[in-house]
Amino acid sequence: MDKPSDVYFFGTCVVDMIMPEAGMDAMTLLEQQGITVHFPMGQSCCGQPAYSSGHPKEAFEVAKAQLDLFPENYPIVVPSGSCGGMMKHHWPNLFKDSEYESLAKEVAGRIVEFTNFLVAIGYQPVDKSGDKIKVAVHTSCAARREMGVHNTGWKLIDSLENVERVVHDHESECCGFGGTFSVKHPDIAGAMVTDKVAALKDTQAVEIVSADCGCMLNIGGKIAKDEPDMPKPKHIATFLLERTGGKA
Repeated sequence: MDKPSDVYFFGTCVVDMIMPEAGMDAMTLLEQQGITVHFPMGQSCCGQPAYSSGHPKEAFEVAKAQLDLFPENYPIVVPSGSCGGMMKHHWPNLFKDSEYESLAKEVAGRIVEFTNFLVAIGYQPVDKSGDKIKVAVHTSCAARREMGVHNTGWKLIDSLENVERVVHDHESECCGFGGTFSVKHPDIAGAMVTDKVAALKDTQAVEIVSADCGCMLNIGGKIAKDEPDMPKPKHIATFLLERTGGKA
């Protein structure tokens, strides 16, 4: 991909309401590449919570409100493999046979997950921190299995000179969040995040990095409750910005 002069940024509802720093850091990193970032103020949710809970009509209405927000032919960068997967792969089906089908397919074709976008435009982070550290990565299920972008996150971290990425025992497994899954099945979700946090702890990593704030919310909550001495999860945008000297 040639580096575009402009992109849209879809912040996701979790970033907007709970972890705005991750979104701001992602946009800062994009702007540091000489890209003008457009943030449509009317954006809200991609519709995934309703869609994955078996409520397609409600998901349709939520997603429909986003379709007209990206009129220019710019890439739409999403700092979440989960939300990116919904918009890229499920919107065409959600709007099939409706008056919005063509527009939904066009918008879906411009969706690109944040780490994938950085790699595609040739971004190569330069580690300006002299601290040698171990980092454990958590990749969301959708980022790994739907978007196939776990490799791009790894590539960005592996390119940092003083960072060692350690693979944990449950890296390919779900953290148990799954949006409404963790609400509907708390016992199962609780057991899953317990296993995930235990595996992360075993790595003795000093940073835990993810590109999905929903997973960070779940893993971070478990850590705060039961393992307060462990590092709190950090979005990869924030981590990259810190290591490259773009953030104090």
